[in-house]
Amino acid sequence: MAKGGLIDTRFHIKTLLVGVQSPHNKTSDIDSYYQEFVNLAKTYGVTDYDLHLVKLRDIDSKYFFTKGKLHDLKEIFDQSKAEEIIISDQLANQQERNLQDIFDCPILDRTRLILAIFEKSAVTAEGKTQVEIAKLNFEKTRLAGKGIHLEQQAGAIGVRGGPGETLKEKTLRYINKNIHTLKQKLEKIERSRESQRKQRLNQKVPHICLVGYTNAGKSSILNALTHSDVLAKDQLFATLDSTTRQLFIKDTKVGVISDTVGFIQNLPHQLIDAFKSTLAELQYADLLLIVIDIADSNWKSHINTVLETLEDLDVEKEALFVFNKSDKLESEELQKRVSEFGFFGQYVVVNTLEKENLAPLKKYLATWRPKRDRS
Repeated sequence: MAKGGLIDTRFHIKTLLVGVQSPHNKTSDIDSYYQEFVNLAKTYGVTDYDLHLVKLRDIDSKYFFTKGKLHDLKEIFDQSKAEEIIISDQLANQQERNLQDIFDCPILDRTRLILAIFEKSAVTAEGKTQVEIAKLNFEKTRLAGKGIHLEQQAGAIGVRGGPGETLKEKTLRYINKNIHTLKQKLEKIERSRESQRKQRLNQKVPHICLVGYTNAGKSSILNALTHSDVLAKDQLFATLDSTTRQLFIKDTKVGVISDTVGFIQNLPHQLIDAFKSTLAELQYADLLLIVIDIADSNWKSHINTVLETLEDLDVEKEALFVFNKSDKLESEELQKRVSEFGFFGQYVVVNTLEKENLAPLKKYLATWRPKRDRS
């Protein structure tokens, strides 16, 4: 595998996972953040790993890690016999290159890791196209400072790009051409969705969207409400492709309900941009069901991440908070967390273990009507 590329196979690869508590990490529960990082790595396919935790007071512009921390990390890496390193934080281009030179192994930062997971999880043509666009946009950011080999002259008389075109310029032109082609492909898919959307709007069919932090249980709720079999795994980013189903409560059609890709803190902007076409459905929703894993110790920061992402997408809709996985908490702790929520807005508490545990959500949906239908 080329340095900095995405790994094709996960078999028999020993990995050093480096969890970083950096100055710009605003998480309220660092242990939960580390566990999320390990779960991301496992979703990627990592099975054989050592975990090393680092607290940084400062970020080194060249190597990310300060001199002392870098020396310690090199010793740990050599002792571990690992073949790759995955870092929980995002690296600048120069930092990534310099670390690759020091460790002489593939380095995956948070962005590369999530891109690799998205690539593996995408199923439909739309999902795969969006991920490919995100990958190419990311690679564009990595062209700067690639080294002297990308500055060498690659142009010639009669070659498109003209004499004097450097390899870097040629590579950039190639990437941009591919992005343009993929965006055209995505536009065709979007036109099909737009046609379906217009039909739904003309018929005034209410549209409900499930949104939330990754692995909050959105797909499980969709399955329970609609008797569907959408893939629902206890892993991060199990769902990338939007799924829409008709929603009936007590044999009465309420409307349609859609699942969406999960959010995560520090989601690479390339992925937000690539999935804007899918998330555009949120602009036409009549109701957002914001699903929160209430059993996660970082549940408050998950709420903030979801709300910040919706704000970034310029989505402001009527919303109901759905506190899921309530079965994983003792009654006293559950009540404590719910009471702390208070000021945020309307909410229901559910879990998907038994049908009756969804009763509060079903009751709400049975009486809910879009604002346009209210007198």
